[in-house]
Amino acid sequence: MKTIRGTEFREELLQRNDSSQPDLEFDRNVLAIIESVRSEGDSAVLDFTERFDGVKLDKLIVSEEEIKEAEDAVTAEFYRALRAAKQRISNYHEAQKEQSWFFNPTEGIMLGQKVTPIDSVGIYVPGGKAAYPSTVLMNALPAKIAGVGQISMVTPPQRDGKINPHVLVAAKEAGVDRIYKVGGAQAIAALAYGTETIEKVVKITGPGNAYVARAKKWVFGDVAIDMIAGPSEICVVADEQTNPVYAAADLLSQAEHDERAAAVCVTTSEVFADKLSKEIDRQLAELDRQEIAAQSIEQFGRIIVVDSLQEAFDIVNRLAPEHLELMIDNPMEHLASIRNAGAIFLGQHSPEALGDYMAGPNHTLPTNGTAAFSSPLGVYDFMKKSSVIYYSENALAEVADDVIILAESEQLTGHANSIKVRKAGY
Repeated sequence: MKTIRGTEFREELLQRNDSSQPDLEFDRNVLAIIESVRSEGDSAVLDFTERFDGVKLDKLIVSEEEIKEAEDAVTAEFYRALRAAKQRISNYHEAQKEQSWFFNPTEGIMLGQKVTPIDSVGIYVPGGKAAYPSTVLMNALPAKIAGVGQISMVTPPQRDGKINPHVLVAAKEAGVDRIYKVGGAQAIAALAYGTETIEKVVKITGPGNAYVARAKKWVFGDVAIDMIAGPSEICVVADEQTNPVYAAADLLSQAEHDERAAAVCVTTSEVFADKLSKEIDRQLAELDRQEIAAQSIEQFGRIIVVDSLQEAFDIVNRLAPEHLELMIDNPMEHLASIRNAGAIFLGQHSPEALGDYMAGPNHTLPTNGTAAFSSPLGVYDFMKKSSVIYYSENALAEVADDVIILAESEQLTGHANSIKVRKAGY
């Protein structure tokens, strides 16, 4: 793993997500899929599923019989772990619920904010080659807690035309209402515009491949989306007390995700940097997904040696990493120094993998520097707010002249007149 000095650090070393850059051919392909689904509905979805996933389906919706079959296929141990995760995730997200509020600034005026769950959401869960029941929980449970009326889920089918049983069981446990066997850009288009089988939703959440991310970008505006997720990333801040075995394992836990994942350690100790580099090589040789992790480490892995923790925090805030581990002495004392990070893990015994599955906070996090201006997925993503305004006749009379002056300054005489006609009756 490459070691550099803090003065050599450049953000462009870690710019792995080029979704913001125009790729006309890629966009044409994605837009063609979206347009086909809009015009041909189920027929297009079935055709794309056969073409891209190699599966010829008779129907898109998962039946109750398939869910029952999945329930019989998973182990008691899986149920126990899934329900433990569900409880912790639910407990955390219950604390995020917002309430409507109202107040009376003066007599005759009532102002407030009405908080309402959105009507429907479509959750995208990656599938096909892999299974992600944790993604089901992290997207469906906040929506359920928010009070969303209809929760739909799309996920690519396996080669046998079925959905992974662990994913189906997670969906049932989390309260998903409808499950569809479809992935890719065609799934996003179907959720955004509806087909004969798949109901249109008002918001789409969940991670996916480049086609999914680009499709979400193109349908945004017709529906809401959570975020456009890029490759995963982790940043570990370490000092001379940090255990290099733990740090190496945590860095590799993200590197194994994707060849374009980024694993970065910022440390105040050159001795630790040397130990960490050797430990990464040792653990990498034993990793099942060694080829993927090795490419990630080679391209986007860095050990950055700095002169102080403050310099380390400055780099962290410039990176705005998806996952940040403060594996230093007294990490809580330094929490105020962190402005930009998706999730912050404190101490030697709070690995990122704990957050992926069991701790409770959401693992759908902003990537590629977007933690500088956005937040993890939460209950608030499935709710909307309406302003509430009430003025009595007397209260309006007190501000009428000022409203008229401001409206006329913008040459909006119709606005001004809506006040004048009321003023005339005072």
